[in-house]
Amino acid sequence: WFGPDMGVPMFTTARYMETWAHAQAIYDLKKAPRVYNDRIKNICTIGVKTFGWTFVNRGREVPGNPPHVLLKSPSGEIWEWNDPSDEERIEGDALDFCLTVTQVRNFADTGLRIQGDVAKQWMEIAQCFAGGAVDPPAAGYRTGV
Repeated sequence: WFGPDMGVPMFTTARYMETWAHAQAIYDLKKAPRVYNDRIKNICTIGVKTFGWTFVNRGREVPGNPPHVLLKSPSGEIWEWNDPSDEERIEGDALDFCLTVTQVRNFADTGLRIQGDVAKQWMEIAQCFAGGAVDPPAAGYRTGV
């Protein structure tokens, strides 16, 4: 295993996230539609949990507290993480958040609504997978089907 130490639950979630993200790349290449379900909540959770690591992994200081994240699941359920904030928040579809934190999409190619400097800095470089810092695709490069 390459990456930070983690317990079995997080290790399992990380493997699911990686498999999901690589599969999405295949769907994109084939221009095939994909059915999404609420199991992506695990990816949202790992995306939120890696907020600080995203900056540390790039040798940057964490710019502040994690933004409030409010997402609509594929089934329509609302998922929330972190303390509510009108100044620092990310809202939108859970799928768009997953695509962003796994770097399958640039946040600019999603419908995420980002409020605040910390939230914007995070979404510009979000990376929930282990390894060295990797830049997300350029805006417009991977837009899906």
